[in-house]
Amino acid sequence: MSNLHPRDFLPPSPALSLSLAGIFREELAGGGGRSEEAVDISSSDNSGAGKYSRGSDDDYEMLAAEGEQQRHNVDDGGDEEEEEGVDVDGKKKKKRKKYHRHTPEQIREMEALFKESPHPDEKQRLQLSRQLGLHPRQVKFWFQNRRTQIKAIQERHENSLLKAEIDKLRNENRAFRDNIKKSSCPNCGFAASCKDAITGSTEEQKLRIENAKLKAELEKLRSIVGKYPYGSSPQNSSSFSPGNDQENRGSLEFCTGSFGLEKSRIMDAVSRARDELIKMAAQGGPLWIRSYETGREILNYDEYVKEFCAEDSNRLQPKKCIEASRESGIIFVDLPCLVQSFMDANQWKELFPGLISKAATVDVICNGEGANRDGAVHLMFAEVQMLTPMVASRELYFVRYCKQLSANQWAIADVSVNNVEDNIDASLQKCRKRPSGCLIEDKSNGHCKVTWVEHLECQKSTVHSLYRAIVNSGLAFGAKRWISTLQQQCERLVFLVATNVPTKDSSGVATLAGRKSILKLAHRMTWSFCRALGGSSHNSWNKITSKTGEEIRVASRKNLNDTGEPLGTILSAVSCVWLPVSHHVLFDFLRDGNRRNEWDIMFNGSRVQSIAKLAKGQDRGNTVSALAMTTDEHKMWLLQDSSTNAYESMVVYGPVDINGMQSVMTGCDSSNIAVLPSGFSILPDGIESRPLVITSRPAEKCTEGGSLLTVVFQILISNSPTAKLSMDSVDSVNTLISCTLQSIKRSLQCEDDDTFI
Repeated sequence: MSNLHPRDFLPPSPALSLSLAGIFREELAGGGGRSEEAVDISSSDNSGAGKYSRGSDDDYEMLAAEGEQQRHNVDDGGDEEEEEGVDVDGKKKKKRKKYHRHTPEQIREMEALFKESPHPDEKQRLQLSRQLGLHPRQVKFWFQNRRTQIKAIQERHENSLLKAEIDKLRNENRAFRDNIKKSSCPNCGFAASCKDAITGSTEEQKLRIENAKLKAELEKLRSIVGKYPYGSSPQNSSSFSPGNDQENRGSLEFCTGSFGLEKSRIMDAVSRARDELIKMAAQGGPLWIRSYETGREILNYDEYVKEFCAEDSNRLQPKKCIEASRESGIIFVDLPCLVQSFMDANQWKELFPGLISKAATVDVICNGEGANRDGAVHLMFAEVQMLTPMVASRELYFVRYCKQLSANQWAIADVSVNNVEDNIDASLQKCRKRPSGCLIEDKSNGHCKVTWVEHLECQKSTVHSLYRAIVNSGLAFGAKRWISTLQQQCERLVFLVATNVPTKDSSGVATLAGRKSILKLAHRMTWSFCRALGGSSHNSWNKITSKTGEEIRVASRKNLNDTGEPLGTILSAVSCVWLPVSHHVLFDFLRDGNRRNEWDIMFNGSRVQSIAKLAKGQDRGNTVSALAMTTDEHKMWLLQDSSTNAYESMVVYGPVDINGMQSVMTGCDSSNIAVLPSGFSILPDGIESRPLVITSRPAEKCTEGGSLLTVVFQILISNSPTAKLSMDSVDSVNTLISCTLQSIKRSLQCEDDDTFI
């Protein structure tokens, strides 16, 4: 999944220090000494760390059979005997090595252990060597070679999956070209008739949209595999067939006659968008007016029309609305790598896991100059979502322009192109980008100042009453959310590689390798949670009325080959509620392991123990915890990931295998640990109420509102992907959600509010 490499993403430093990033200043400031003992975590990796996909017995047997042909051709690391001979001249012959091959019985025993534990420890290897009469080094080398064979077989399988996706896209393009030929007269080359031309144009539009969606799916598959086959790369991901020059041409170049998109016109459009972005990011009043009540900056649209589009002041349609916002923030990140991540669709999506559900580079219009790709222009597609199925996601087609303004400042400008938007299906025209983006200014010590401008023109639509305030105010998809998420993700990358984390913020894990493995597993769990929760087209939600009259939304999906989640049929259930408590209070309550038994019915009457606790951000709420629940009957471990920023908070958790989690804590690879996340998404209700008195005192004008709580449960209802969804499963998860919400309301003393939807 991951395409971001923290060491490349962060500024180069011999020893990364959290104090450099401004982390825990209150602990390091004053006194001339350290008020908090910091622990330097050992950077030595566990010897057992490695990659191996745990699948079913059938999967293992298939891989074993495929690697059988190579097994005896690999050096088993056995004992070697040196032989010497004498030739006719009495000189010694050159020494040669004689290898001892393993017997079928030895191979069978090592295969059996490999199936249970691909990374045996020293004690297991010593015991097996005594049992088989082998040297421990032979056993060690055999397991290393076997893991290498399995990895090679998996890579070939992944490449075949990618090849199938590429063939699908190639067939789609071929059908698109055939449709163009059919709509033209074979003799003169013009349209055969007006009706045929219109039909051909409609089909062409549908094929283009479908082709863009297929490309988005391919980008998703590439992000899972983590590599680009056939020598391709994110920079030239729009070219799928290396052997045909005509197929290598971008879709915009091939279809210039249909969309009327000329490169010169596109460059003019993005240049104007860049200039407008710079002015909107730098100017104050009267273009931007700061609200005294809320502290937010509000766009003065009359001034905007005078400044930027006086010749077209009436272009805003009656059924359209404008969302405009601006926000600035200091971020600890290396500027060139941040610019690169914005131009790579996979890295861009990973920087905003809760915001972007889909992203793809539809076409590369200009590659840019130099290693930093100054002047690059990409046509991109993105689906932006909220972490609730109550608000529909927004699909955007826009052109992104990357331009260096000075030695220490870059601009990333986005704008929707009219010619593209006019030819896209009307169902996708609900939202388009006016000149938006961000200015990135390099500061000292690896910090960057990012000024974000988000300017959207959206079709007016009905929004659920709970989310109407936060959507209509522009907070849901505004600049504050983008900046807050970017700051949080960059802090996570800092803590992922930090070696001087204070002791109280890195407990229960002894090595740096173990810390990294746990944080990566938690990030993957949260990424899966965001993907399953939102209103993206990935999910198809249905309303179900419970026996108590409440409503939940359910969706089922089938996991066929993703080893990061349990294989089989998975049921997702979501319910939303408004609570009259601050979102900070609600977040602290839900993430507190000591109060978990107040709302988690699985922990009812159980003893909760904290196994590990790792900080992943400056805010104390950004932590990853491993919790153990012990009852008289059984013991269970949970992995919990708590995240909070200025816009939203999340508490995500999932049960994990105890043995697997223990191996992750020692530094083993966590990519094959199956975890099915459930949890909570918490938002402020967005109602900006007028204070009772007008004063300049910050404490008096800050008014806390209520919270929007989204509860998500995911359950594996069957190990078979062909299983059907039953009403018993729906009733069970419905009861689980209802009891959980009732317990939360009871603990927070707000039981009288009937706020279910």
